[in-house]
Amino acid sequence: MKLGVFVSDYKLTVDTLDRLTAEKLGIILVSNGVYHASIKENGKTSSLLDKSANFYALKEDLETRGIDPSGIDSRVKAVNYGDVVDLIMNDYEKLAWL
Repeated sequence: MKLGVFVSDYKLTVDTLDRLTAEKLGIILVSNGVYHASIKENGKTSSLLDKSANFYALKEDLETRGIDPSGIDSRVKAVNYGDVVDLIMNDYEKLAWL
């Protein structure tokens, strides 16, 4: 199964994601979830980015929070709303929201 997971919270525990299994996993960071793409705590990036997945962050949510999309972690691709629609329609069979 190809699973797309929307992450909208920064203080998400990775435990929930650890229980999900998929042949292809995409994590789409939206709302406050975009902080995973840019914030470092104690010099370390978010542990969420250690998952084996494709990562995306919604540009509009990055910019709303004053985060320059060009400065996010290299493992995360900044995407716009149209790109998210393409991901939903073309790349992932099932979707979840955390």
